[in-house]
Amino acid sequence: MSNKQIGIFSGGCFWCTEPVFSQLKGVSKVVSGYIGGHTLNPTYKDICNGDTGHAEGIQISFDADQVSFENLLEVFFASHDPTTLNRQGNDVGTQYRSAVFCQNDEQLEVTTRLIAELNAKKLFNSAIVTQINGPETFYPAETYHQYYFDKNPSQPYCLAVAAPKKEKIRTKYSELIKDLSQEA
Repeated sequence: MSNKQIGIFSGGCFWCTEPVFSQLKGVSKVVSGYIGGHTLNPTYKDICNGDTGHAEGIQISFDADQVSFENLLEVFFASHDPTTLNRQGNDVGTQYRSAVFCQNDEQLEVTTRLIAELNAKKLFNSAIVTQINGPETFYPAETYHQYYFDKNPSQPYCLAVAAPKKEKIRTKYSELIKDLSQEA
């Protein structure tokens, strides 16, 4: 019996966040998409200028008996800069904001507590500005965006931004990484 749950995060370009979470134990699927805006069925072209209010996000399907929501949050905060408003590196705009879209009261409590703890520990040079939201409609991105890093590992943006993030998490959270030799 598994404890299937959904977590939804936005923390910059989904090409960079998807590979970070796909490698974790207990994660069965990561879908890149759009969340937090006011336009129905947005497309990549629609959200690029920031006028729709959507963020690039990822919807993570996970087994909470193998990886906790808190573990996912820890990886989330370690894999991007949660102290910059509407920006991750050279990606600037509301579509790149840092946000958690809590699916239930437990996720809300864990997110609120962890942000307070991280701010109290002063692990970052500035306070965390990650938005804490409730559930909102998640729109899957176009097919070519799904598992983009896996399909395009030599693409310059992937090499410069996504690969280092993925490797950072592999090193820092090695106990959470899937044993690929056991996957068929």
